[in-house]
Amino acid sequence: MSTTAVSTPSRLKLPKWAAPAGVAVLFAVAYLVFRGTATLPHDKEAPQFLAVTDLREWIDDHRNDNPLFLYFLNYIRLFVGWLYGLFQTVLYALGWPGITGVMGALAWLAGGWRIGLAAVAGVSAFGFLGLWQSSVDTLALVAVSVLLSLAIGIPLGVWAGLSGRLRRVITPVLDVMQIMPTFAYLAPLALFFHIGAPAGAIATMIYSIPPAIRITALAVSEVSPTAVEASSSLGATRRQTLFKVYLPLARSTMALAVNQTIMMALSMVVIANLISAPGLGGDIIRGLSRAQVGIMLPAGVAIVIMAVLLDRTMMAIAHREPHTRLGRVDLVAAGVLAVAGVALIPVLPRTWPDSLTVNFVAEVNDAVRWAETSWYDVTTSIKDLMTSALLNPLEALLTSAPWWLVALAVLAVAWRVSGVRPALTALACLLAIALLGVWEHTMQTLTTVVVAVFVTLVAGLLLGVAAARSPRYSAVQRPILDAAQTMPAFVYLLPALALFETTRFTAIFASVIYAVPPVVRLVEDGIKGVPATVVEAATSAGSTSGQLLWKVQLPMARRAILLAANQGIVMTLAMVVVGGLVGAGALGYDVVVGFSQRPDFGMGFVAGIATVLLGVMLDRITQGADRRPSPRKRKST
Repeated sequence: MSTTAVSTPSRLKLPKWAAPAGVAVLFAVAYLVFRGTATLPHDKEAPQFLAVTDLREWIDDHRNDNPLFLYFLNYIRLFVGWLYGLFQTVLYALGWPGITGVMGALAWLAGGWRIGLAAVAGVSAFGFLGLWQSSVDTLALVAVSVLLSLAIGIPLGVWAGLSGRLRRVITPVLDVMQIMPTFAYLAPLALFFHIGAPAGAIATMIYSIPPAIRITALAVSEVSPTAVEASSSLGATRRQTLFKVYLPLARSTMALAVNQTIMMALSMVVIANLISAPGLGGDIIRGLSRAQVGIMLPAGVAIVIMAVLLDRTMMAIAHREPHTRLGRVDLVAAGVLAVAGVALIPVLPRTWPDSLTVNFVAEVNDAVRWAETSWYDVTTSIKDLMTSALLNPLEALLTSAPWWLVALAVLAVAWRVSGVRPALTALACLLAIALLGVWEHTMQTLTTVVVAVFVTLVAGLLLGVAAARSPRYSAVQRPILDAAQTMPAFVYLLPALALFETTRFTAIFASVIYAVPPVVRLVEDGIKGVPATVVEAATSAGSTSGQLLWKVQLPMARRAILLAANQGIVMTLAMVVVGGLVGAGALGYDVVVGFSQRPDFGMGFVAGIATVLLGVMLDRITQGADRRPSPRKRKST
């Protein structure tokens, strides 16, 4: 009896790229067939814009007779205004001698004589730049905002650190608050709190409160359980455990929360000038409106000095050992400095003398004009190349494609990259943007964000990899990154405006130099975090330097790189919207026009909401990619 072997035909195995390529071809065909249809062009007189503008008019008319305003919102506004007035009065009463002496003494106590003398020099620089009054107003606004942020944020953070349930509830809210570009806070606050210092302080407080809550919650949740159990076993009450165990052990990290709150507040007080908040923001906005870097530069320098001084002072407090005692010399020197400053108040004028100011507006404007003329060919070539090669084709693609096709493409990409839930969130955001009537301007903003993020990630990866593989280069680059992350966002518009004037590319350039530092840090830390044993194993197996990078370090640093992409997107979106002040157009321009022209308030308000939705969409896609397992792990499972 003979048996015949019957071989079953093996199924045809398609390569991995076949399915994505097929889907891409289908989308390309659909675009060619339906191009130019269902594009949802922008309508400045859309009913929803007019409805929001009418709502503002109604609120302004009933601000003093509606119960919500009369018994609640107006009291909040009056309280914040009173608090700002109190800080302003105290600072003006101290005058420049008192402020210089007291701030120098506090900085000396916090970080030693170097930081103390730096504080004296920095406060004096406000006067030399001719910005004493504006700097004092900014200090008062920052003080009020930070005080309110910490008064609300630290208790909430402690509660969230002790309660996992509250942490799960509050985390999505904080995510949205940190995704929201700064401009998005202004429209609703102008609607409910009018304009002026109180509205600016409340906007700054809301923008700067998330890090206070997040970092405090992290600090409390990471307190050693052993210490808590020991306290409980000794009979301590929950209150005693909180004040004797949790807070002392979380002290250094909570000081970092205070530092980050101050930095966020300094970033926001400039933008808050758009709703008539006082301070240095007025000089920067005026310089932007006139395209004069000479007006902006002194105010930008003053903000950077203020940020660096406050940052160094708080970091010195954060890094100090809990039981470290101040030396007698430091106490005496700081006391003498403070007493001398207060004693000179009746002797010297309260405001900085005009004879001691330096005015270099004309010189800076002349230098900018020289740079524009001398580097015109280079800057124009870069701008034109980027515009013609990336910006214009991508914008034409997004604005000429049907809205439903763009939504389906985003759904497919999000599903592939991050999973079902982020994909549905991204689709819901796009549908909401379509209903709001700002689809065309959103696609233009998305174009700018995509190009800026692409350049940011390329630069961030190159610099981060170089720093991770060369300790000497990392040591040179790290202080530059520290200084760059201290600067408020508006400062980055100065070099961009000086080089490229008011164009769409100006916003992209500013976005890149604003977002690159955190991307570089995250990439460097991710590559350095690859276990040394893995690197040694790959090297001993004969891997070259390039193979080690591409086959080992970058794949194992995937999570850090995806987090870097997420941070780059969020920061770029925030800066691109600010770029509406320097010719970026689209949603940023709509927001600016909404504040400057009362009939267009509804358009600006809706544009702010659309910006938030765009940020949530991009954030959820990249965060979802961060949480998903790598393709190699999916294959092995």
